[in-house]
Amino acid sequence: MEVTGKVKVVNPEQQVSASFKKRELVVTTDEQYPQHILIEFTQDKCDLLSSYKQGEAVKVSINLRGREWVNPQGETRYFNSIQGWRIERAGAEAPSQAPPMPAAEAFAPATNVNDDEPDDLPF
Repeated sequence: MEVTGKVKVVNPEQQVSASFKKRELVVTTDEQYPQHILIEFTQDKCDLLSSYKQGEAVKVSINLRGREWVNPQGETRYFNSIQGWRIERAGAEAPSQAPPMPAAEAFAPATNVNDDEPDDLPF
């Protein structure tokens, strides 16, 4: 999945525990009703945000994550998060890997056409 928009906030890296770190990015979408989407980058992906500044147009590849938690009273709660794994500047599209289509002039016209044969094509 992808989110496109403009960078609103790039938060500093947070060392949550000795073995876990995260960094948050807020992207404002370009829609009739813009949304401010909080995206978390974790572990080695935190460094991906270093070169991005507020106002830059970006495309962020994301995964949706969901968790279940049972509190001490036995009630089950569910939580969602949006985890980023790639970010690129919008408009920096990779070149297409498909070969270019040949021009119509590259094909010679058919010379062995017999107009006396019936044409059974439905179009």
